[in-house]
Amino acid sequence: MPKRLLFVSILLLYCPGGEGEAVEPPKAAGPFRKAEWVELQDLDPTLRLDVRYATSNNFLGRKVYAEARVFLQKPAAEAVVRAHRKLGQHGYGLLIFDGYRPWSVTKLFWDETPSSKRQFVADPKEGSRHNRGCAVDLTLFDLKTRRELVMPSVYDEMTERAHPDYASGPEQPRRLRDLLRATMEAEGFTVYPTEWWHFDYKDWRKYAILDVPLAELDRLRRP
Repeated sequence: MPKRLLFVSILLLYCPGGEGEAVEPPKAAGPFRKAEWVELQDLDPTLRLDVRYATSNNFLGRKVYAEARVFLQKPAAEAVVRAHRKLGQHGYGLLIFDGYRPWSVTKLFWDETPSSKRQFVADPKEGSRHNRGCAVDLTLFDLKTRRELVMPSVYDEMTERAHPDYASGPEQPRRLRDLLRATMEAEGFTVYPTEWWHFDYKDWRKYAILDVPLAELDRLRRP
């Protein structure tokens, strides 16, 4: 069985399609731009990675990516690098949790999230901006200590503390969250309404929804 079909088949074991549920990626209307996949650390190796879905340290409690790598469409990737370098002027850098995400993983997240918390995950019927290579999950780290900085919530926390406009709690984490948001927005990103760490690039509608494993993106980005 080809690798991609095996990957999808395994995920569908965890993602059984119920009545009315999406069982394959939505057919969004094109035309779309040709994909230009870039691995983030190829552009700037000083970006740090903490790809939680390549470990069991995530809200599912198990590994769903075969590799700890982050890919984005080229314009989005270049914008992330610009934001990273601007933040360096403040003594901070970007720590990346996730970028491109196959649609089957979006489906998995939806199926395994309680209905009361689904405002924190993308509906597979619509697809995710992650599936287009135009969304990135990230936070800040201190350039001197190399430590991840404290924010109002932890990554993938499904509470009101994760909202980008959450106004309670200590001032310093909120100040850092707002600096991150302002820097990303200046480079063409929009923060997700319920997640301070999730940013969508402005041109996301111009790219198709994909369900390709991370390991195959190297092949797709070759001429």
